[in-house]
Amino acid sequence: MWNLYEGLSILLVCVIIIKYLKIIWAARSLPPGPIPVPLIGNLWTLNFQLHPETLIKLAKLHGSIYTVWLGETPLVVLSGCKAVKDGIVSHSEELSGRPVAGFLGALLGGKGIVTSNGHTWKQHRRFGLMTLRNLGLGKCGLESRIQEEAFCLMESFKAKNGEPFDPSMMIIYSVANVISAVVFGHRFSIDDGIFQKLVQCSHDLLESIGSAWARLYDSFPWLMKHLPGPHQKAFAIMECLHQFTNNEIQMHKENGSLEEPQDVIDYYLAHIQKMAGEKKSTFDENSLIILATDLFMAGIETTATTLQWALLYMVAYPDVQKKVHKELDAVLNGSVIYYEDRKRLHYTNAVIHEIQRYGNIIAVGIARTCIRNVNVCGYSLPKNTMVLPNLDTVLYDSEYWDTPHHFNPHHFLDKDGKFSINEAFLPFSAGARVCLGEQLARYELFIIFTTLMRSFSFHLPKGVTEVNTKYVFKLTLQPHPYKICAIPR
Repeated sequence: MWNLYEGLSILLVCVIIIKYLKIIWAARSLPPGPIPVPLIGNLWTLNFQLHPETLIKLAKLHGSIYTVWLGETPLVVLSGCKAVKDGIVSHSEELSGRPVAGFLGALLGGKGIVTSNGHTWKQHRRFGLMTLRNLGLGKCGLESRIQEEAFCLMESFKAKNGEPFDPSMMIIYSVANVISAVVFGHRFSIDDGIFQKLVQCSHDLLESIGSAWARLYDSFPWLMKHLPGPHQKAFAIMECLHQFTNNEIQMHKENGSLEEPQDVIDYYLAHIQKMAGEKKSTFDENSLIILATDLFMAGIETTATTLQWALLYMVAYPDVQKKVHKELDAVLNGSVIYYEDRKRLHYTNAVIHEIQRYGNIIAVGIARTCIRNVNVCGYSLPKNTMVLPNLDTVLYDSEYWDTPHHFNPHHFLDKDGKFSINEAFLPFSAGARVCLGEQLARYELFIIFTTLMRSFSFHLPKGVTEVNTKYVFKLTLQPHPYKICAIPR
């Protein structure tokens, strides 16, 4: 029996050595990086997370393009504006894939838009862009919905009568109702228990996607899908979201009119009928469930978190707040704020962009894969190589920003005080995988922020003298819980 144990031990050691030698051999043709260790690669170095501060330290050691190993899987990281743009802009098509074996891919099943690839992704992205246009993005349809939610949020703030309160959930529900109108065709009461559960499920799921357990799943999917742990809860949450979405779809089928579609579900159901009989069609109800869940989760987290940072920065930088108030009072004269007004509100527009840059809520971004062999930054990357464009290093690149580590709206103003965009402003990523909801998010950020700023002066509660602007690292970079006072103007 002892000889059997000895034999198995020797076999295990040999397998580990062979696998490690395969990694070392594969690493010869990839960009340099920290030396991986057997089985776990560089997970220990990364502390089992793709934390922006860790990745910045590695970039200082290994350059603007380097490789880390998630177990036996290489991940090529691009750092700085030049390297990131060389990857996702100059080679947009070649780097348009998504990993299929990771945690996010397992949750979404390679359908929808976020994790799909090839023909499925192209069909659904085209559908998404077309549907947002049809629903009125850039016209008056969705803009009026955003204005309504901004007004409701303003009333909720006003009801606090200047007393200290935490604005986070109010903001989240407001943003969630915008995307609910887009996807489901209706808004919810913020007191609706189902709506609150839906939003909480979305938040919990995204938090799980950003966890160390998710990185372990990315590295060892064949093992982690069978092991118990917090990561398994994410699949239960996803099932809950799918069930809610499926119920909405059935109600649309019973009560909706596909001749006059009003939301994403209507348009998708109509498209299924239109594409019936097409052999290459990837449209079906299961894919609709994933797409709707995609849009709902992505449509809440990033915009709501940015607005939470926005109010925190206004109390942290009162001089900036005063300048925004002064410009709004001087320029706006109507009761309703339109996205078009941004062209006259140069300073306010610059502040919103600086909030996005400095807050950098999306952190490092989402990994892509090479759909064919490609040369990036002088290195030949084989097909299926995972690539991470580190957006954090673009938004803080000292070659493109005068004071990258300070909140400075003048990053977006020219010498005449006019709004001016910076080529290193990539909070929505770029290239073929640029955020589908970028334009919707821009509308929401501008209209909701300016509506609140025109209505209130924001202050710290009595007795509070310091503002904590450090972030909490999850899937997104979130502010620590805080309270403010909204004083009507």
